[in-house]
Amino acid sequence: MQAGNAHYRLDADLPSTIPLFPLVGALLLPGGRMPLNIFEPRYLQMVDEALGGDRLIGMIQPRLDGALRDDGEPELCNVGCAGRIIGFSESGDGRYLISLQGVCRFRVAQELAVKTPFRQGRIAPFLADLGEDQAAGEVDRPSLLRAFRAYLQANDLEADWESVSRAENAMLVNALSMMAPYGPAEKQALLEAADLKTRAETLIAITEMTLARENEDFGSSLQ
Repeated sequence: MQAGNAHYRLDADLPSTIPLFPLVGALLLPGGRMPLNIFEPRYLQMVDEALGGDRLIGMIQPRLDGALRDDGEPELCNVGCAGRIIGFSESGDGRYLISLQGVCRFRVAQELAVKTPFRQGRIAPFLADLGEDQAAGEVDRPSLLRAFRAYLQANDLEADWESVSRAENAMLVNALSMMAPYGPAEKQALLEAADLKTRAETLIAITEMTLARENEDFGSSLQ
């Protein structure tokens, strides 16, 4: 069972409808934790209603091509990730500071016509996310750590290597994917990876391409 999924083991444990929170570049993965600073009135109401119910919010990106609905709101990607509110506090200026823990990915089966100011959708959850990822043992951990270390060195960044070395493969891959400073398309590719092994391979490939591009840019700037 992945961390954060103790409440959810079966399809019946998950609601069929959840609020949708569109956010560019946001990547939440099962077991991962995401801090959020909520200040828009519609999303303050969304959090209020989630806290009074099943505490789940669906993090999802606007569609990558920038398509808009007739009302000017962005169309959404097909796949997002449901997160449970595990931390909540209020600031002195009306904001909510919340922490989400990823439960499972979902596909938007249908966006609903609702009267709430925030969007809601009927979801088809990725039930495999509620159990152990059988591909975790197949992750090429040395290659992943090598790429991660090279990226940090190239950008003069530090990491808590003791914590990294202790992390299980599932937590390591998902945490590094969420931390990675990549764009919306790369984030969506990491989200939609078929399994943990594929996500790790995708993260390694993106990192290696980024490093190669940075080296080319550095070389051209010296010419």
